[in-house]
Amino acid sequence: MAAEVSRTRAWLMAARPQTLPAAAAPVVVGTGLAVHDGVVAPLPAVAALLGALLIQVGTNLANDYFDAVKGADTDDSEGFTRVTQAGLIRPGRVRTATAAVFGLAVLVGSYLVYVGGVPILVVGLASIASGVAYTGGPYPLGYHGLGDLFVFVFFGLVAVTGTYYVQAVTAVAGPLPLGPPTGTVTATAVVTSLPMATLSTAILVVNNVRDLETDREAGKRTLAVRFGYRVSRAEYLACLLVAYAVPVALSLSGFDPTVLLPLATAPYAAVVARTVRVERGGEALNTALERTGRLLAAFAALFALGLVV
Repeated sequence: MAAEVSRTRAWLMAARPQTLPAAAAPVVVGTGLAVHDGVVAPLPAVAALLGALLIQVGTNLANDYFDAVKGADTDDSEGFTRVTQAGLIRPGRVRTATAAVFGLAVLVGSYLVYVGGVPILVVGLASIASGVAYTGGPYPLGYHGLGDLFVFVFFGLVAVTGTYYVQAVTAVAGPLPLGPPTGTVTATAVVTSLPMATLSTAILVVNNVRDLETDREAGKRTLAVRFGYRVSRAEYLACLLVAYAVPVALSLSGFDPTVLLPLATAPYAAVVARTVRVERGGEALNTALERTGRLLAAFAALFALGLVV
């Protein structure tokens, strides 16, 4: 197989560009809320997007490397081709690329730290550390059932509220604030982050349900391995319910009815949920995984549009 894949193609496979909408979606929503509240700042928004994409790629590379060296990836693994395990790229090169991508994220983050101060420094370092610790380090999060919490926090709560914060702070404070000024981390921003948190988690749930048997054999104790198919499917449905409840709650609290635009994706979500509820095969769940990613992207675009309009 290694002879059949070009070097460029192999690196693209390692970066997993299919996952990038999950990194961009929270930034889009956070920026939509910033426009709604009149605090949008284009340069911090672009930097937040670039930083999120780099952290996502760095995490993908780290996962590819650590899963291979720990033996979690095998020839029987479903889903994305793992370039380290498949022998397409040498492990040392993947490890070096991981460090380089995270280094670029730090470089971009230095501007965001200048704008947002100590809060962004803490959040940025925690995001990178968690990206590595997801499958690496002495206590890999993904191997101990903490992957869902990691995704919920960093791909939802932190990503949306952080994007909003780095824009809102420019309107009320100078460079390098020591803490978040009043009005830059709002309850609305936290609530608005919940759909991104739950839909991102739903992507991971499908991934873990698909890999349940191979993860069990490899000693990877995801929530799906710990609690089985039934609980995991219930978790997936709960993620969808929370996501769709938030626009309704915002509408009832006084937001313009356009905030309900994401509800247009509900029929699509129902179709995907049915697949997750009844299927165990890798091919069907690979399709459900892709469709959940598309659902996240469509939901985010409509949610941001509804906030802006």
